[in-house]
Amino acid sequence: MGQTLTEKIFSNSLGRVVQAGEIVVVQPDVVMSHDSLTPGIIDILQQDFGRNTVQIPNQLVFSFDHVAPASTVGTAENQNKVRAFAQRNNIRLFEVGRGICHQVLVEEGIAQPGFIVLGADSHSTSYGAVGAFGSGMGSTDVAAIWATGKTWLRVPETLRILVRGRFQSGVGPKDLALKIGRELSISGATYQTIEYHGLDWLPLYGRQTLCSMAVELGAKAGIVPPSGEISRRFTVPEWLFVDPDASYFRTLEIDLETLEPQIAIPHAVDHVVDISVVAGKKFDQIFLGTCTNGRYEDLRAAALIIKGHQISDQVRFIITPASSHELLRAMADDTLSTLIAAGAVLSTPGCGACMGRHQGTLGKNDVCLSTGNRNFKGRMGDPASQIYLVSPAVAAASAIRGAITDPRYI
Repeated sequence: MGQTLTEKIFSNSLGRVVQAGEIVVVQPDVVMSHDSLTPGIIDILQQDFGRNTVQIPNQLVFSFDHVAPASTVGTAENQNKVRAFAQRNNIRLFEVGRGICHQVLVEEGIAQPGFIVLGADSHSTSYGAVGAFGSGMGSTDVAAIWATGKTWLRVPETLRILVRGRFQSGVGPKDLALKIGRELSISGATYQTIEYHGLDWLPLYGRQTLCSMAVELGAKAGIVPPSGEISRRFTVPEWLFVDPDASYFRTLEIDLETLEPQIAIPHAVDHVVDISVVAGKKFDQIFLGTCTNGRYEDLRAAALIIKGHQISDQVRFIITPASSHELLRAMADDTLSTLIAAGAVLSTPGCGACMGRHQGTLGKNDVCLSTGNRNFKGRMGDPASQIYLVSPAVAAASAIRGAITDPRYI
């Protein structure tokens, strides 16, 4: 019998054949943590494990992205604590402004096809975009890996998403991700891997959007088979391919030819409707960024729609690129200048306003269109604010009108 991609990745790591449902002890290839949680993990390592050093320094990667630059004295002191720890232990650290951990690890080639990449962040599922098994873990579990170099996992069953057709104009990967959430619900893939099939043609940025949002369905991981652009940009192991006789827990089919722009309305990621249901609704802020939609292609899609227009004077438009590389790409042509000239505001590459800590926090009763991945109550600020999850195209079209607008009709 064939294996799923997850079963193959774990089998390769362990040097034996494994099947879904097994409990295994593995040595991850990469373990990531960021500025918000790393200080606490250091404390756990010291207090619970009695250690000031890590077992495998080159296994670890630190990133400053969640509140970067520091917004308070306490945040600044915690970041200094992480800098000192990284220097003592010879751990790779990506500084303020380099960008979101998930984007940076892909750009730097740290996350690779066939790797097991674990992170102290739930959106570590993003690494499946390059064909890795990426998954988030709690701080204590991450501290245990620092101390021992290993961790235990249950090998997940796999849910297959079978995609047919191509996107219409004005529709893109974010709409597909939201549609999948609409079909499966926030618990529809609990402790499963989602494999996205039929997307050999989809570029890396779109795969990152899908895999980032896999966790919003309860998934342990999300993986797009490493074909197309991935096979040209990365070294794909010869064993990492789709077996036609692999066993899947479930298959969901989605036709892109009939897919319309989708919007998740407050306060649940799976509370998704066609754009026509909420078209015309007024809002206060747009946030274009995050590990889901902060790449050059996302900014470019917005700029192409906004070019020749001005952003409504009734809304604030905040742009937070996913990384310094993506920022430079947007500076190399007229993408960034178009958005800023139209009235957008640029902030430091990183997570920005996504978790409501700085650079665009929402006030009471504010309504925000976000290209991010979560719209829970209080996610971006005051619990009385509201978040609608949208694609970059919907965000741009809506920015011009000052109301939710279908990008197909701009």
